Amino acid sequence: MIGRLNGILSDRNPPQVLVDCHGVGYEVDVPMSTFYNLPGVGEKVSLLTHFVVREDAQILFGFGTAAEREAFRQLIKISGVGPRTALSVLSGMSVGDIAQAVTAQDASRLVKVPGIGKKTAERLLLELKGKFGADIGADGAAAASDDQADILQALVALGYSDKEASAALKALPKDVGVSEGIKLALKSLAR
Repeated sequence: MIGRLNGILSDRNPPQVLVDCHGVGYEVDVPMSTFYNLPGVGEKVSLLTHFVVREDAQILFGFGTAAEREAFRQLIKISGVGPRTALSVLSGMSVGDIAQAVTAQDASRLVKVPGIGKKTAERLLLELKGKFGADIGADGAAAASDDQADILQALVALGYSDKEASAALKALPKDVGVSEGIKLALKSLAR
């Protein structure tokens, strides 16, 4: 429903921020990774969002990158993992770290996150395998820039597997833009 907010950062109170969009103030819960990268109060801010409607609340979650928002969406699809737990995971680990843990099936890294026990960590690893950039591998996930993550997500959204998309991504120049990168990747995949 609400996909992005552009406005002025009015208040910062971890993990919540207040974004003023033309006179309307939106309370947005953000992971600490996003919180630390926010500009100062009174400056312009842009957040990608995910809107959660429950019986007793309507909560807006904000993210600095598309990769964080996609990771959040993958996490909340898992049984027993709600939005607060997903936010906690993203606050405790980067998207690349989560992808590495999934690839290595390393539950010990997830257990370090507050609110994640051994059983939940094992369930996360099992459910995220193959869905969460696990085929990228440890080196590719950590090194991928935001542009590369966007290109990868676009290719996956177009129906390519993570493995095909990451193989096409490796053939691209490191500093390629998103739109040009998608075009080049589609050309290489069409061969």
